[in-house]
Amino acid sequence: MTASVRYADVEVGTELPEWVFPVRRPDLVRYAGASGDFNPIHWNERFAREVGLPDVIAHGMFTMAQAGRLITDWTGDPGAVVEYGVRFSNPVVVPDDDTGAELVVSGVVTRKRDDNLVVVAITARSAGAKVLARSTAVVRLA
Repeated sequence: MTASVRYADVEVGTELPEWVFPVRRPDLVRYAGASGDFNPIHWNERFAREVGLPDVIAHGMFTMAQAGRLITDWTGDPGAVVEYGVRFSNPVVVPDDDTGAELVVSGVVTRKRDDNLVVVAITARSAGAKVLARSTAVVRLA
C-alpha cells in the first residue's frame, strides 16, 4: 500500500488496492483475549451450531478492525481516520482447519471535501457474501 497519500493526488473514483486478510481460529482466540469477548460463538463450534450459526464466527469488531486496516495502511497514518462506521450484514464463518476464512476488503473514494477530507466506501466480503454494509471512512489526507 502507499505509505503516504496526498489529497491533491486523489480523485473521486480512486480505488484502494484490494487486500485479503486470513482469519483463523487462533486469530479469534487472540482477539478474545485482547478484547475480553469470550462469547462461545467465537470459539465453540457446538455452541455456535446450537444457536443457529453454521460454525464459529469472527467477532464483529475484529472484522471491522481488519477492514479498517485497508484505510490505515493506505494513508500510512492511523491518526488520519476522522470517522469510521459500519453495519454488520453477515458473519465471517471460520472453519476449524489450516485455511480458515478470508476477508476480502477494497475501497473507493466517493467524495472529496474542501478541507483535505475524503470519504471512502469500503467493501468487505467473506465466502462471497458482503459482511459489512454501509462501511465508510472519512480520512484527512496531507
